[in-house]
Order: sequence, then structure tokens, then C-alpha cells
Amino acid sequence: MVLKVIFCLSPVFLFLLLFLFLDSLRLVNKTTLLACLGWGILSAALSFYANTFLIREYGLDFNLFSGYIAPVVEEVMKMLLILWLIRGSKIGFMIDGAIYGFSIGAAFSLAENIFYLINYASGEANLMVWITRGFGTAVMHGGTTAIFTILVISSLNRQAYFGFAILAGAVAAITIHAVFNALTTWPVIATVFIMLVIPLALVLSFQFNENAIRKWLEMEFDTEVSMLTMIRKGKFSETRTGKYLLSIRSHFPAEVVFDLYCFISLYTELSIKAKSVMMLRENDFVITPDPEIPSKLSELKSLRKQIGNSGYLAISPVLRMSRKDLWKLSLLASGK
Repeated sequence: MVLKVIFCLSPVFLFLLLFLFLDSLRLVNKTTLLACLGWGILSAALSFYANTFLIREYGLDFNLFSGYIAPVVEEVMKMLLILWLIRGSKIGFMIDGAIYGFSIGAAFSLAENIFYLINYASGEANLMVWITRGFGTAVMHGGTTAIFTILVISSLNRQAYFGFAILAGAVAAITIHAVFNALTTWPVIATVFIMLVIPLALVLSFQFNENAIRKWLEMEFDTEVSMLTMIRKGKFSETRTGKYLLSIRSHFPAEVVFDLYCFISLYTELSIKAKSVMMLRENDFVITPDPEIPSKLSELKSLRKQIGNSGYLAISPVLRMSRKDLWKLSLLASGK
């Protein structure tokens, strides 16, 4: 019984620890990670009741349901929290997104495998069944949600529509899940398939995205420092952003132009601060919280309201405010 528990429950969390170790930039927020683990358990319970209801209500064949319907129900349940995190700018890059996604799947599989252990362990003597559930089914649940997150973020980074990004990620996750379920007649093949596809895909994504993040940090950090220096020297009008602001000032009242200037200055300062925090964390430096950050974030939010949507759209071509750029402000807000 002890071996069944070990092989059934531990592998997926060992993989999660490995992925956390690979997060050298320390992008993962612990509170968000715990929320993902909690949602994974809850989504497993919701999926169980939804699947049970559909089978009983419509008298569906179990094999047909397992192959085509259960993957849709379970993947949709798992991805709901990921979508909320992305929409709320709580996920910045593929790395943290993949870890959050994998943690949801890990907790989902934990709840599912505990259910199987309670109900079937005493009557199932074949240890291979529990090894398959631990290395196959559990890693599959974590991997599909991680891959969904990676594909959504990758699509959004290419300026794809949010709906298209969701569709691309969902189709991939559901397809992998369905293929795995179809291969359960050959459990060893299914497990090998998952153990080859999931870890390799995630490790390669981590390596590619980490290089992209470092390039983003290095390029934009220098540019923003230069612009903030010019602002503080009173030479903002000599910068590209300053010249652009002068060119559009006739379209806005004087007080809005002033608010735009204040917004650009404060946003740039906070952006530099956030990137500095990321670089310090990567090198394991102790970060002392800045007591002024909450008030500055509050001021930035107030300025955002004052400039309105038209002002915000007007400066977006010259001020970097993509999804990952807005995420870095949430990094400051968390104080992590």
C-alpha cells in the first residue's frame, strides 16, 4: 500500500519542484501558486460531479465519454483560473504561467488519485496501475494545463485575439488529454508518451522564454533609465516620447497633457523599479520593500482614470504597456 501511495502521488509534485527550481528569475508568486493548488483540487471535484451528471443524465457510453467528453470538461475546469490570472495581468511570461498551470493539474491529479486510492487500492494488486497513474495520468493533467497556458501567452505576445489564443491553447490541451485517454488500453505506451512529450516541451519552453526575458530586461531597462534621466533633467521634450507628446498636445486640454506627462514619468519610474527587482531576485539579493510603492501605484491608478481611455490610447504607441509590461506592476503591488 505504501508503494502505491508513493508511486501514485509523488511523481507529479517532484516535477513541480523541478520546474520551480528552473524558475531562476523567481517569477512565481507564492500566494498565486497556493491559489492554483487549491483550484486544482476544487476543479477535480467539480469535474467529478459534472462527469457523473452527464453520464447518468444522458446515458453515455463510458469509453465514448472518456475519449471525447471528459477531456473537454476537465481541461475547461482547470483552465478557468488561468484565464482569470491572465486577464488580471497576474501572469507575465510563459515560465510563471506554465508553473501555475502545472500546479493546477498537479493538485487536480492529487485529488483524483486519492479518490482512486481510497476506492480501489485494496482491490488492485497490480503496482503498474498506480505507477501509470502517478507518472502518466498525473503528469498529463499538469502538462496539458501548462501547455494551454504557454500557447495562450505565446499567442497574446504575437498580438493575437484573446479568443483565438484561448482556442489554440484549449485545442492542444484537449487533444493531448484525449490521445492519452485513447492510449490507456496500452498504459505503458501512454505513460511513455506523456513522459516524453510533457517534460521536454516544458523545459524547452522555459529555456527559450528565459532567454527572451533577459533580452527584454536588458534592452528596455537601458532605454527607460535614459528616458527617466532626461525627464528629471527637464529635457523630456528632447526624447522620442516627449516629441510625440508635444505633437498630440493640441488634441487634449492642457490639464490632460500635464496628467499624461505625470503618468509617463511615474510609469517609467515604476517600470524601472520592477525590472530592478526581477534582476536582483535572479541573483538572490535580499530585496528591501520600498514603502513608497503602494502610494505610487495608487497615484498611477488615479492618473490612469484622469487621462481617460483616449489619453491612454494616445500614449500607448510610444510607452511600452503590453501585457507583460503591465504584469510587472503587479509584481510591485505584491511586494514579492
